[in-house]
Amino acid sequence: MTPETYPITRALLSVSDKTGIVEFAEKLHQFGIEILSTGGTASLLRSAGIPVVSVSDYTGFPEIMDGRVKTLQPKIHGGLLAVLDNPEHQAQMNEHSISSIDLLVVNLYPFEKTLANPTATPEDIIENIDIGGPAMVRAAAKNYRWTAVVVNPDRYQSILEQLSATNRTLSEEYRCELAGEAFAHTGYYDSLIASYLRSITKSEMFPDELLLPMRKEQSLRYGENPHQSAVLYGNFSSIFRQLHGKELSYNNIVDIDAAAKIVLEFTEPTVVIVKHTNPCGVGSGATLSESYSKAFATDTVSPFGGIIAVNRPIDREFAETVHSLFAEVLIAPEITDEALELLRKKKDRRLMTADYSLLRKNIVMQVKSVAGGLLLQTEDAELLDESALRTVTKRIPSDTEKAALMFAWRVAKHVKSNAIVYAASDRTLAVGAGQMSRVDSARIAVKKAQDAGIDLAGCAVASDAFFPFADGLLQAVEAGATAVIQPGGSVRDAEVIAAADEYNIAMMMTGMRHFRH
Repeated sequence: MTPETYPITRALLSVSDKTGIVEFAEKLHQFGIEILSTGGTASLLRSAGIPVVSVSDYTGFPEIMDGRVKTLQPKIHGGLLAVLDNPEHQAQMNEHSISSIDLLVVNLYPFEKTLANPTATPEDIIENIDIGGPAMVRAAAKNYRWTAVVVNPDRYQSILEQLSATNRTLSEEYRCELAGEAFAHTGYYDSLIASYLRSITKSEMFPDELLLPMRKEQSLRYGENPHQSAVLYGNFSSIFRQLHGKELSYNNIVDIDAAAKIVLEFTEPTVVIVKHTNPCGVGSGATLSESYSKAFATDTVSPFGGIIAVNRPIDREFAETVHSLFAEVLIAPEITDEALELLRKKKDRRLMTADYSLLRKNIVMQVKSVAGGLLLQTEDAELLDESALRTVTKRIPSDTEKAALMFAWRVAKHVKSNAIVYAASDRTLAVGAGQMSRVDSARIAVKKAQDAGIDLAGCAVASDAFFPFADGLLQAVEAGATAVIQPGGSVRDAEVIAAADEYNIAMMMTGMRHFRH
């Protein structure tokens, strides 16, 4: 006798998700398979006219402790774990009147759903931690050669088809596939519970065992490049909702995340234009249309094929302003019907709404893969420490200069290092990103401003990290900057400050850097 020739004669069904269970059980009954069941599942099947043996009758032991103990019993676990071609197992089964359970259909108490319910009490959450279910699933999955285990209602149809075609048998390969799905199911379930309990006790932020309870949200056509495979896990769609356009790509999702997080830095009406995760223009104003004009003026070339994120609802007026530009994605907290009517005329443009309050709550941890593992760090959620912010030069920045410095600093935080941002109080003027030398970033920013015909005289400049030498500062001075903000912390800070004083530049140091590798 082998698993592939052993017919299924007895099944135990106990599910919290009742989807399709009645139809599935009806077919099992028609195949002549005896059905054991518990609680609500048994009641549902009986009401549908399907013969069911209750687990309590089968074991001769009642459910106790409010149902906490019902399947934790030798006749159940012996039936799930018996190796049927093992003579010793067979003898012990005969001795203790244990029958084999050949098919286990279980899905667990709705812990995840309860956890997401804002009205659920701690007692509700704890009572929805399943004990008997995972124990049975793990037992059956371990013994998959003899006990097929099903945790996913989507499997019911394919199982019935196989049982019908093969005289109530399932292939060992398919049983193994089901077992792998079962262990993933209990692993995900346990990780949710562990994360919840750790959140109560404020346990170590970086525990010895990393648990990432996430479901696959969607498969992507490809990754960063067409030859790479990719998939999206988590709850991205609960934050960002797509209203129109082609399927999101891997690069779209990365850019959407980057653009939306920049917008979070601003409270006034603001438009952010992103290309390859870097802001190529940011503007604030009384309206989105005014803000867009400022952002677009920073760089009139890069926005084509870029991502636009705004922090106010998009109305018809703003839609008319941006409609002519080809942007891959447009993101807003809301898009009016009138605006949608116009913006949908470009079929390839992706239109997204963003729940910025939920996004802010989900900015907690950054994960990056490296050879052999993952790097985790807390998100760079701070802008600066006001108590550490100080003017280090003889000249104090004017109110206008200080506003420009703060604008530049907000943007520089999100520019790939080395980052240099020239700005006025309400817009970026030039952005230099991702160079190996900070001086080169400054030069590139100046060159882009010159190409765009933007005058940098009297502007502010932000550097994401300290100037290691005075040359970076002098590059900014030569471009026309009159105020500088940077973290400080270089061994040559005194030299840089002296150069600023020599040219009557106001300089502020934050004591906080914002590297983005």
